[in-house]
Amino acid sequence: MRTTPRPRVLFVTDLAYQAKGRRYCDEDIYLSTRLREDFDVALCHPLDAAALMEAGAFDVVLVRNSGPVINYQAAWDDFRERAARSGTRVCNQLTGRADMAGKQYLLDLTAAGYPVIPTVDDPRDADRLPRAATYAVKPKLGADSIGLEFLPREELARLAPPAPGAPSEILIQPCVDFAYEVSFYFVDRAFQYALYAPDPARRWHLERYAPTPDDLAFAQSFVDWNTIDHGIQRVDGCRVPGGELLLVELEDLNPYLSLGLLDEVTRDSFVADVKRSLLAQSGA
Repeated sequence: MRTTPRPRVLFVTDLAYQAKGRRYCDEDIYLSTRLREDFDVALCHPLDAAALMEAGAFDVVLVRNSGPVINYQAAWDDFRERAARSGTRVCNQLTGRADMAGKQYLLDLTAAGYPVIPTVDDPRDADRLPRAATYAVKPKLGADSIGLEFLPREELARLAPPAPGAPSEILIQPCVDFAYEVSFYFVDRAFQYALYAPDPARRWHLERYAPTPDDLAFAQSFVDWNTIDHGIQRVDGCRVPGGELLLVELEDLNPYLSLGLLDEVTRDSFVADVKRSLLAQSGA
């Protein structure tokens, strides 16, 4: 029987969410089980997170495979507001400016000259993009391919531009040729491991990837750009014909981790770093 209290973690997940090519529930069952080695852990659905958080029974809230926020946007906004008001420690830290805040960061990074797939948010600016046979059009608040469509260049003109003074709700990107996609995983800004999809048509059929120093510098530059000191981030890039990597996505909210594909040593090291991060945030 334990004689001293352990840090308490509210683990936010949607175990029933069906994701294409991934089993979110398996990953969160595994990770929450490992966390129970050092923490008292309670799992909850994202719709219940705000009320349980405010009950004051937890030292830190860990948001994991909670599904696309767009499916429960009002509840998520309420959770963020309550967490900020109460000073609740949340992992990932709610100051992120990548997917956590929508897709505006792809425009910001394009404008700043980062190696990212060129992006505009107004169809009248399509001429600023490289010419391509097909363009991806996606909602700024989309996730997991929700609302994604592919259009030939001549059909971009039918898209409605944003109203004067109103922000655009879409992004437009050229569909670029690439050899493969590769993902880099970080905990508290420290690199953990990398996985890639050798077949571009099978995004979630991943294998271990040995990054070069240039690859790591590419991924680290986006983690350093972001405003998260505590949490798990995934940097997704694609290898284009010229050999360089371009950013596809910077997932700083609830990135799927593909833990089941890792060897035991790498998985144990990752879990240990997540535990250290949570311990630091819990004040234990």
